[in-house]
Amino acid sequence: MNRRNFIKNSAYAGLLLSTGAFPLHAAASDPDISRLTILHTNDVHSRIEPFPMDGSRNQGLGGVAKRATLIKRVREEQKNVLLLDAGDFFRVRHISIFGGEVEIKMMSELGYDAATIGNHDFDGGIDGLQRQLKHANFPLIISNYDFSDTIMHDQTKPYKIFKKAGKRIGVFGLGIELNGLVPKALYKETVYLDPIDTAQKWATFLRHEKNCDYVICLSHLGYKYKNEPEKISDVVLAKNTSEIDLIIGGHTHTFMRQPDRLQNKDGKPVIINQVGWAGIILADWISILNVTKKATVQHVLISLWEKIHKCLYYQYLIYFI
Repeated sequence: MNRRNFIKNSAYAGLLLSTGAFPLHAAASDPDISRLTILHTNDVHSRIEPFPMDGSRNQGLGGVAKRATLIKRVREEQKNVLLLDAGDFFRVRHISIFGGEVEIKMMSELGYDAATIGNHDFDGGIDGLQRQLKHANFPLIISNYDFSDTIMHDQTKPYKIFKKAGKRIGVFGLGIELNGLVPKALYKETVYLDPIDTAQKWATFLRHEKNCDYVICLSHLGYKYKNEPEKISDVVLAKNTSEIDLIIGGHTHTFMRQPDRLQNKDGKPVIINQVGWAGIILADWISILNVTKKATVQHVLISLWEKIHKCLYYQYLIYFI
């Protein structure tokens, strides 16, 4: 789909939300069905303010204040909400000014439940990343980076289980290979573990040992690579593992008009989604998971466009944090 048309179509759903015509009201009220609303972002890259009104294709889009407004409204309407991020919340030129403090504080104020780590989150070095984690009110979940011999050795979790809507939601995270992508001096003795093997290990653990009803992977592997179809990506991950229900992706900045619905290695469904970059989309899809014997998913597209009103409280935090 043409990217400009994607944003235009996304804006319509944003308007539905901002005017109170949010389609989630139409969800059935069956008390026997558990519903979980998942909001997610990826590759925000330190985009605190919206894009400037300069005539560019992204003008007026994004910004933490608009994201705050939408998150607040969804939480007011939905009881069981998870807010997740698939990595690259930092960007090098902003790191040099603020060290990443503003970004982490903003995510904490917005009430993120968890995030994984992207390659740009090492832009300030592993020591810089570690210094900012004191501002985080949410866990960094990463399952395939071994930080044993680094300053990050006790700063992350391989997984986290959330109890929402009477169900157990297991979340684990995967990062991209850093060698050749990030200077060694920035990630130091971080050891990269095979993402396929790691994903299978933790997905099986969460499903069968921790009795999770739904398993989510926060992935910064990239959606897919057209010229390298065998390169590790979310698509390759989905097809070569089992027990994962939803892959929330990042890295390739892919604006997905609809989620990719694939079959895992056991022939069972797995969903992949990614929401572009720079916080232009809060959640490409809000997913309501009817987690009974068979989980089904409904989606709503939300764009952080120029006509969504900013939340003044968060605007204050942006300028005076």
